[in-house]
Amino acid sequence: MKKVLGVVGSPRKNGNTHILVSKILEGAQEEGVAGDLLFLGERTIRQCDGCHVCWQGKPCSKNDDMNGLYGRIAESNAIVFGTPVYWYGPTALMKGFIDRFVYFNCAENRSQVRGKPVVVATPFEDRDPETVRLLMAFFEKCFEYLQMRLIGQIAVPGVGQKGDVLADQDSLAEARGLGVRLAQALRGE
Repeated sequence: MKKVLGVVGSPRKNGNTHILVSKILEGAQEEGVAGDLLFLGERTIRQCDGCHVCWQGKPCSKNDDMNGLYGRIAESNAIVFGTPVYWYGPTALMKGFIDRFVYFNCAENRSQVRGKPVVVATPFEDRDPETVRLLMAFFEKCFEYLQMRLIGQIAVPGVGQKGDVLADQDSLAEARGLGVRLAQALRGE
C-alpha cells in the first residue's frame, strides 16, 4: 500500500497546521493511500552544521531523532509539509527539518526523494496573500533542488487562533482535494 508522510511543523497539536495536514491525509486515505503523521514538535532535531559526513555515504553525525526519520521519509511515497508562516518563513521546527534534507543531497541518497510528490499546507494569521509568497518560494526552490515534484499547495490566510481553520469549510475541502490529487499522482493519473 502507498503511504503519505504528513509532517506537522507547528508546535501546536490540533492547531490549524495539524488540521490542514490531517485533511490532506484524509483525502489520500479515501483514495486507498495510508497516512503517517509526524509532529516535529515531539522530536529533537539538531541543526545541520555542514560537516557533510552524509555526503560520504555515512550516517549523519548528529545523535538525534532525525537519523530515525530518514527511513520514514525514504519509505513514504509522498510527503505533506505543513507549517504556519512565522516571520515570512517556516517555523524553526520545519526549517531545521528541511536543513537536514542535506542528507538526500549526495548521490547515494538522492534517489530516496527524487521524483517524490509533495504538497505544502500553510495557514497564516495575516490576510495579505503576499505574506506566504517567500515561504512558498523557499519550498519550491528546495523541492526543485531535491528533484521532488510539487503537486499542489494550500495557503489559508486569517487563521491566527488555534482551530480557526475549522470555520473555513472551503479550505478544508480544498485540503481534502489536495490529498485526492496526491493519491492520483501516486497512481500516475
